[in-house]
Amino acid sequence: MLTQTIDRYLAVRRAAGFRLRTTEGFLRCYARFAAERGEVHVRAQTALDWAAFAPSASQRGRRLEALAIFAQHAQAEDRQHEVPPRDVFRRERLLYRPFIFTEDQIRQLLEQAALLPPAGSLRPWTYCTLFSLLAITGLRISEALALRFEDITVDGLLIRQTKFHKSRLVPLHRSAYAGLERYLRRRRSRGGADDHVFISRRGRVLRYQTALETFRALIRQIGLQPDPGQQSPRPRIHDLRHSWAVRALEASPTGYDQVNKHVLAVSTYLGHVKLTSTYVYLHTTSRLLADIAARCENCDEGATS
Repeated sequence: MLTQTIDRYLAVRRAAGFRLRTTEGFLRCYARFAAERGEVHVRAQTALDWAAFAPSASQRGRRLEALAIFAQHAQAEDRQHEVPPRDVFRRERLLYRPFIFTEDQIRQLLEQAALLPPAGSLRPWTYCTLFSLLAITGLRISEALALRFEDITVDGLLIRQTKFHKSRLVPLHRSAYAGLERYLRRRRSRGGADDHVFISRRGRVLRYQTALETFRALIRQIGLQPDPGQQSPRPRIHDLRHSWAVRALEASPTGYDQVNKHVLAVSTYLGHVKLTSTYVYLHTTSRLLADIAARCENCDEGATS
């Protein structure tokens, strides 16, 4: 009975566009735990006992939160379900401090990518273009790897059904468009049935893990891998997106209204669903923090004058 209720709940949520892979794992795990106790409804104490088996407070909090949301849905049909409390296990939200690439470091990365073997193959062009595109557009790596020929338009890149099931158009500067066209001429000459923009040496769509391993190797070759024990962040492929976002926010004009409009534009360009996802970048550099502090001081002075 509990499994059937979970099936209906997942079907309804997925029809609304949610994937819920992790949530499904949590709920089915709870259903097995409850079945061992002979229970066919959500019980608050059972939920707490089940969540307590997770290895960390954060994981216990995630389990309990997912189950509580499901229990609210189930209770609407059957009042015998109990909604467990969500605030028993405190979830620790660690704020990741991204590695912000300088222009010189990005140039080094691209120059190293251009030297990738085998010489004369499409591979160095593929990675040089891919990492350039990430650095100048702020695309997610998954979005770039999913690009097909038809997604390259005169108006920009058509990004389809992204992380939050939304499509958007990403404009390109004419110099970026020209660079992409140079790569595409070589890419099309390779032929093949796969119409993805970025392909592997076997002529198939370039996989995330392959791109990630190549990125890490290039980072080591140019010396950007931090030494063991250092507190500086380890460069990730996603940090190319972070770096674009930070530079875009640093270019914001002055004035409260102008800043708000600029942040909204950056958020839309990045494909964020919530502005809070964009505001996270404000803590990443001393320059942005100094701007925030200065504006707060101006607000305080205005309030006391």
